[in-house]
Amino acid sequence: MRKPIFVVLFSISALAVSLAAQDIRKPVWAGAFYDAERDHLSARIDTYLANVRDLPSPVQDVRAIIAPHAGYIYSGQTAAYAYRLVQGKPYEAVVIIGPSHRHGFDGCSIYLQGGFETPLGVAMVDEALASRLAKASRFSFLPQAHAEEHSIEVQVPFIQTVLPQTKIVPIVMGYPSQRTVDRLANALAEAMAEKNILIVASTDLSHYLSKEEANTVDQRTISLIEKLNAQTIINQAIAGENTMCGGGGVAVAILAAKKTGSPQIKILHYADSSEASGDRDHVVGYLAAAVFDRPPAQEFSLSLEEKKELLALAREAVRFFVEEGKVLEVTTQNPTFRSEKGVFVTLKKRGELRGCIGFVEPLFPLAEAVIRAAVYAASEDPRFLPVSRDELKGLEYEISVLTPLRKIGNPRLVQVGRHGLVVSQGNNKGLLLPQVPIENHWDRETFLNQACLKAGLPPDAWKKGAELFIFEAIVFH
Repeated sequence: MRKPIFVVLFSISALAVSLAAQDIRKPVWAGAFYDAERDHLSARIDTYLANVRDLPSPVQDVRAIIAPHAGYIYSGQTAAYAYRLVQGKPYEAVVIIGPSHRHGFDGCSIYLQGGFETPLGVAMVDEALASRLAKASRFSFLPQAHAEEHSIEVQVPFIQTVLPQTKIVPIVMGYPSQRTVDRLANALAEAMAEKNILIVASTDLSHYLSKEEANTVDQRTISLIEKLNAQTIINQAIAGENTMCGGGGVAVAILAAKKTGSPQIKILHYADSSEASGDRDHVVGYLAAAVFDRPPAQEFSLSLEEKKELLALAREAVRFFVEEGKVLEVTTQNPTFRSEKGVFVTLKKRGELRGCIGFVEPLFPLAEAVIRAAVYAASEDPRFLPVSRDELKGLEYEISVLTPLRKIGNPRLVQVGRHGLVVSQGNNKGLLLPQVPIENHWDRETFLNQACLKAGLPPDAWKKGAELFIFEAIVFH
């Protein structure tokens, strides 16, 4: 009975290829893991892609895919589900992260220059991106790691088919560790903030369990992936548990996506080797999955009349409180005003700040939140005395209706003029509205520094572990 092709036990002379100079890496596993003849290989991949059914239609772009790396007769159809989803998309580069099967080492080996040859041609390395990732992660090139490694090579023909001419950055991960995963994820997140990069996490699931046991173990692993539980995946990889051979790369893909957006994962296909081999006693599991940016919530908007009504409500709330000492109560039938929103009300006098208080979280219906924020801005801002009756006619009102906070790991995601910013560390928290850096002509770094100062932290706290949250706002006056 045939068994899956996972390790071919013969010596390979390709190690003598000029890897030390990092020229073009010749195919090592053509004829073993996949077809060695160009037309046969192309036809096989095209058939797999044509057989893909019932893919989701994502609203946002795919940031990463998870694909298996066994022989194509075992895992090729599963891999096709991941690659069909990204076929023809405008990626600027593909970063392939695969585990090292034949050479033990710490950290990662990044292929810095040259290219990977397959029967379909040469996939060139994005040398600028590879150099950037190496510099940011402090990982370099280790020729032994790439010499006989199949986890990267078997992905390349699929990439050449669905993303022709797109350059690649092959990365082999050695012994998985928290430090290794974090360094590579951080480096990728920085690059992804400025370049449209697809991550391919190359991994098979459990190895050589019975079909029943493998399917049970694999479903637990798939559940972790769906929940974006990178930490447990890392812990299992470090412990050497029989769940995934490329768990470190999967964790990197999840963490990088979290640092650059609000991701979700869709499982595209699952299979095991028994379908091709007939062996139900020693099977390997295969998974295709995709990491998407989470679709944005339905965009909230306010009409011109609604904005005028809210400004009038804020003005009346302040007048009523100052003159009557009571908080205004209103009843509204407008469903927009009854939806809970974060709100800030800013008071100005002759163009100068006179008070600003609000609610970051959506604690109250919009109309009530505006009333409360306006009253607090007029009476509770510790920087100013309460507003007097004589000041009422001269006050200018500005309302900011906030979107929910989104935690980010990469400061480069902060966009001046679009995002408001919250910096938090321990019990210290500071908020600046989106319009503040525009009014003060700040760049991104100054914006970050000032938000830290607003929180009572050193100006560079955002570089030293402080948490960053961004939000957007509808601002009107």
